[in-house]
Amino acid sequence: MKKLWTKEEERNKRNIEALKKHTDCEYSDITKEGKTTYFIGDQEYLVLTDEEAQTRCEEDIKQSIWAFNSSFLSFHTGINEDIIKSVQEHCESSNDMLLNSIKDIRAFINDAIGSDGRGHFISSYDGHEHEENDLFIYRLS
Repeated sequence: MKKLWTKEEERNKRNIEALKKHTDCEYSDITKEGKTTYFIGDQEYLVLTDEEAQTRCEEDIKQSIWAFNSSFLSFHTGINEDIIKSVQEHCESSNDMLLNSIKDIRAFINDAIGSDGRGHFISSYDGHEHEENDLFIYRLS
């Protein structure tokens, strides 16, 4: 009798296949840690669908508004760049104020991704996004 896979098992299998293909490692080298996080030795990877990657990227962008280039923020807020620079000196604590100052958050996010790519915001290791089998792989460490 053929074993039926749950959706979670099937997804895990697809994720591991994509990661194996991307890294050229063996199945036994891959350890699952959470829903979409995997380790190969001490290297941490995130394997996401396009929709998950987009959502994650948007969340990461919204949490790091304070770190954006002041001219980019000035363009999207209409606030003088010198004022933005002075607000940015407060680092993370200035994030909500700057986020609430953006005129069109959708346009801001699209411009940010268009300029730097999703990998820049998701991959804390190298800023790259890799696609394998319609899944997106990001190295985190």
